[in-house]
Amino acid sequence: MELQSLIEAKNMHTLMLPEPITKYFASEQNPEALAQCFKADAILKDDGQTYKGVQSITAFLGAASVKYNATTEPFDIGDDDGYHVVRAKVTGDFPGSPTNLTYRFGLDRGLIYLLEINV
Repeated sequence: MELQSLIEAKNMHTLMLPEPITKYFASEQNPEALAQCFKADAILKDDGQTYKGVQSITAFLGAASVKYNATTEPFDIGDDDGYHVVRAKVTGDFPGSPTNLTYRFGLDRGLIYLLEINV
């Protein structure tokens, strides 16, 4: 499926997300595609844990995807000192679903080098 179709399928067509962020959300159910969104030495911080390197990050995200069967719908984007901050509604098989999460992206040369996910 081409990128524009993925964007529309994820209800992101109304937000102007940078391409690496669009790819990240469009690939949330596909660890191989997610791997292509990150720099090799990227860092992910989520739920009090830090994951370093694309293999560690995609292993965590892939396991979380299977466990929670979550879907994400970004609804807002802003800037915080050079970082892209996206608010998104996350729905899945977890207590408190749906909930809104904040994703703070650091981008470099079209790839994610830092991602922090917070409630």
